[in-house]
Amino acid sequence: MLRIVSFVTCLILISCSPATRKSPAPDLILVNGNFFTADSANLQVSAVAIQGERIVATGTDEEIKKLAGEKTEVMDLQGAFAMPGFIEGHGHFSGLGKSLQNLNLLHVKTWQEITGMVAEKAASTPAGEWIAGRGWHQEKWNTSPGPTVNGYPYHDALSAASPDNPVVLYHASGHGLIANARAMELAGVSRETSDPVGGRVVRDARGNLTGVFEENAMDLIEKPFAAWNDRRSEAEKTAAFAKIAELATEACLARGITSFQDAGSSFWEIGQYRNMAASGQLGLRLWVMISQPAQSELPQLAAFPQVGLGNGYLTVRAVKAYLDGALGSYGAWLLAPYADKPDSYGQNTTPVESIAAVATACEQYGLQCCVHAIGDRANREVLNIFETAAGKDKNKEAGLRWRIEHAQHLDPQDIPRFAQLGVIASMQAIHCTSDAPFVEKRLGLARARAGAYAWRSLLDSGAHLANGTDAPVEEVDPLPCIYAAVTRKRADSGLVFFPEQKMTREEGLLSYTLWNAYAAFEEQEKGSITPGKLADIVVLSTDLLHCAPEDILNAQVLKTIVGGRIRYSR
Repeated sequence: MLRIVSFVTCLILISCSPATRKSPAPDLILVNGNFFTADSANLQVSAVAIQGERIVATGTDEEIKKLAGEKTEVMDLQGAFAMPGFIEGHGHFSGLGKSLQNLNLLHVKTWQEITGMVAEKAASTPAGEWIAGRGWHQEKWNTSPGPTVNGYPYHDALSAASPDNPVVLYHASGHGLIANARAMELAGVSRETSDPVGGRVVRDARGNLTGVFEENAMDLIEKPFAAWNDRRSEAEKTAAFAKIAELATEACLARGITSFQDAGSSFWEIGQYRNMAASGQLGLRLWVMISQPAQSELPQLAAFPQVGLGNGYLTVRAVKAYLDGALGSYGAWLLAPYADKPDSYGQNTTPVESIAAVATACEQYGLQCCVHAIGDRANREVLNIFETAAGKDKNKEAGLRWRIEHAQHLDPQDIPRFAQLGVIASMQAIHCTSDAPFVEKRLGLARARAGAYAWRSLLDSGAHLANGTDAPVEEVDPLPCIYAAVTRKRADSGLVFFPEQKMTREEGLLSYTLWNAYAAFEEQEKGSITPGKLADIVVLSTDLLHCAPEDILNAQVLKTIVGGRIRYSR
């Protein structure tokens, strides 16, 4: 109730003329700016006044300067482009922090370079300690790794590079990994190891292990890896997690991200975030999904939602579940077989009835249900589950705002259902251009054209979209993601992926601000430069609304402001 009163009071104060206002002077005034407000009722703005953590007025330089008091800081933006702080709509916050500590393989172009990096790391790592990395993708290498199975290399060179240290290198998608011989030995994996439900131990035609584990089969390697990590004391784990969060925060702020929607954290991790929020240690705002709880853990959801903890820096009001895998690792669950692997429809990683049970629990406790679905079969199954809940929704106007995370490959018949059911398509534009070289190979021309990353079709049907990077699957940088949204073009090769599905420039910016706020029930608090909302603002070197498309990629973040405080300055 206090928050509502505060918001209404701000609106009343703003309706008064600056000359007659009796409210306290702003703490900070930004003038001489080129603002994209993301507020259709408040477009022509060159100055913004901030009091405490909130925007109290917008207008011309002349109007806003009149509000200044003796202690007001007036910052001249010198004509720079300013807009609402970027909201990362789908990423993995702790995963991002870990990726900044481990081997980063996102931009490595050969398998040989990867094994060389591992050998170098092994030379300085005590025997027995695990070596971890993430980011490799077999479809993005520019030279052959040698013998392969479905494009995957064998583990032999990796095992030779690190004979005394177990190694686990995660696929860029996060839906597969490759392990060396030492790691497989610790996991007890052999030729006789059977495939788990919803996963695959990749072997060649003779039954030899490649070292690659897809989807639920990753658990075989992750168990001994987790056991090694769990040898630490609780204090050591807490300190290590705090460092991970610090690294992730620094990376986000440097890229203009003021809010981060975390796509799945454990109850323990959420406890760590809660402690950080209570002590003022979070430097940006976190909106967190609870990572897929087991059936026995569903009663713990009764403690949620938790909204606006730590003065608005932490909200936990959603649950994340996984129905299938990723397209690059043949894990996306399809209605028809893969064009380049006709014996496979992909992986249903969690039984449909288990997803339905999570949805029922979300309905019971008032939580948003967010389900990872990439293939057209997976998306259809999730829409079917959500349709049942939508029919029982008691607040039709606000809607449940349940989300399908990724929604990458859709059957055209299912596209109108997003708008009809009020389901948010939480998509990552950068995946479109990153995956473009192999999507048609996996799906064939007809399916790729009709339903792959179908932003325009979804928007034209009335659906709500969200945007993000899925970091650390991709770099946690909104600018390449926005460029992908408005061009569908790869920056390196110029390959354009079905441009008829691209967004307009304004839509591209909204997809990283107001639309993401809406997807989290936060559009009254953030996502636009509007009096009464949080003063979360990014200042950039380039006018993203009007510049040449290629210049989006060269823009620099000059300042990141969170709650009226400058958290990053170039």
